[in-house]
Amino acid sequence: MRQWMVAAKKADFYAIAEKFHVDPVVARIIRNREVIGEKNIRIYLGGNLSDLSDPHQMKDMDRLVEILAQKIRIQAHIRIIGDYDVDGVTSSHLFLTALRRVGAKVDVVIPHRIQDGYGLSLHLLQQAKEDGVDTILTCDNGIAAIDEIAWAKAQKMTVLVTDHHAVPFEEHEGRRTEKKSLADAVVNPHQQDCRYPYKELCGAGVAWNVIRVLYENYDMDKREAEDLLDFVAMATVCDVMSLTGENRILVKEGLKRIRHTKNIGLQALMQACNVQPENISAYHFGYVLGPCVNATGRLDTARHALRLFETGQETEAEEIARDLVDLNQERKELTLQGVEMAKKLCEEGGYENDPVLVLFLPDVHESIAGLIAGRIREMYNRPVFVLTRGEEGVKGSGRSTENYSMYENMCGCAELFTKFGGHPMAAGLSLPEENVDKFREKINACANLTEDDLIPKIKIDIPMPAAYADAGLIREFAVLEPFGKANIKPQFADKNLSITKAFVVGKNQNVLRLNLVTAAGEAVSAVYFGDIEAFKAYYAEKYGSAEVEKAFRGQINKLRIMIVYYPEINEYNGVESVQVIILNYQ
Repeated sequence: MRQWMVAAKKADFYAIAEKFHVDPVVARIIRNREVIGEKNIRIYLGGNLSDLSDPHQMKDMDRLVEILAQKIRIQAHIRIIGDYDVDGVTSSHLFLTALRRVGAKVDVVIPHRIQDGYGLSLHLLQQAKEDGVDTILTCDNGIAAIDEIAWAKAQKMTVLVTDHHAVPFEEHEGRRTEKKSLADAVVNPHQQDCRYPYKELCGAGVAWNVIRVLYENYDMDKREAEDLLDFVAMATVCDVMSLTGENRILVKEGLKRIRHTKNIGLQALMQACNVQPENISAYHFGYVLGPCVNATGRLDTARHALRLFETGQETEAEEIARDLVDLNQERKELTLQGVEMAKKLCEEGGYENDPVLVLFLPDVHESIAGLIAGRIREMYNRPVFVLTRGEEGVKGSGRSTENYSMYENMCGCAELFTKFGGHPMAAGLSLPEENVDKFREKINACANLTEDDLIPKIKIDIPMPAAYADAGLIREFAVLEPFGKANIKPQFADKNLSITKAFVVGKNQNVLRLNLVTAAGEAVSAVYFGDIEAFKAYYAEKYGSAEVEKAFRGQINKLRIMIVYYPEINEYNGVESVQVIILNYQ
């Protein structure tokens, strides 16, 4: 069972509510999201592009744009090297669009996950040299490519890095020193001496800031850069960046623009996924559109996704979009198989005392290792690495919990890897197969995780009767959007509810509907989308199978339920009603 924790943040909620014209419930949720002070609350509720920081504050920004402008003037061959995920593909598209707009001689390479590996590989640099490329411009990668960049500089190439991943460092006697890159300019807000105040941008967010300065350099209307924000928003959500501060503004502004996007590829993808542009939300980025883009980089080549965004032909866009949807379906099936294999490995034993799970699944496709790691992390609430056998040794991906910095802990095992990189919540790595057991042993020996850290926590915003929220309050929750990492949907809790009727519905009989009554006698309609059999088993153990059966027959029973929930408006045949979505129960 998960541990329920009620937020106990203090503030004058009624004063905040009055000043900003919101309900006190909304004021309390804002405080729970650590939004403090009038300026920050104003930006949270109504921030816009004028609230973004000056991109010139980023270390090397002016230098990088100056070099780019010089290369464009002399028509030097510029090559963009991106990455094969949503962030990398959209960053590549942004740079390609912007550089073409200002007259650059430019092309782009998206690495192949298996043939090229992640980021700025020596193979790609050698190919660029053979192709007569003068300047390499990276996006969503490059910060960790110390040796590769040194090789490129020895070949007299210009290298410009834009990235958002953790800066590699060396540690001596407890003191950290960032590794020095020989790149001509490095724009990454995570650099120690970077003055840009907001550090949580994704790769596309960094690229977009470069484009802002580049367009400014060419005296272009700033609205041309702003028209690219639909891609920045998608990348921010899909790369699971915190939806706080500037990211929150970028996603809100991007959502406005994607509803009227002129990009034929985006239009085709929304149509293929049955997403109505006027109803699109951050959820659709993260769970509908984004996975289709990611699927190309996992099972084929992400160049297809880039071509989708680059094409000007409706017929081609529709064909590529359908292919992406089909690939994503295949990816889902492979992921489910991989998750079952990982669960079986965990259940066979030997991992009970490992605070960090290192699972070697040699036959799993390396492209879905990160997805499997994410699912296993959710099940066991532990940092997880899933390793697979690649063409050259073992490759793997990791997904972390909030209380464990994956990249920092991997730095303590650096000698075991042939290559690694990432950030606190996710990472990628390569290592010789003989080092797999050594890695598992060392990463666990270094893990500073307590038993309490391994207990999953559910943070409750407010204990609130399930019948309290009406349609007006629920609509007001829209000011809290977009929802995502660090700005989750509000979660409420109520206890001592009785069940008057339980019944299973849905085409696949996988949705549980409950008619509940609160302690005050108010009727509540509830829906649960989780494991129905586990739900039945839990209450059968607590109250007996006979009482559970009575509930499912609509008879008087002894069942009492505590729920964590989110209220929403349900519309059916033009009639609106309030229902609660059960997120957890006891």
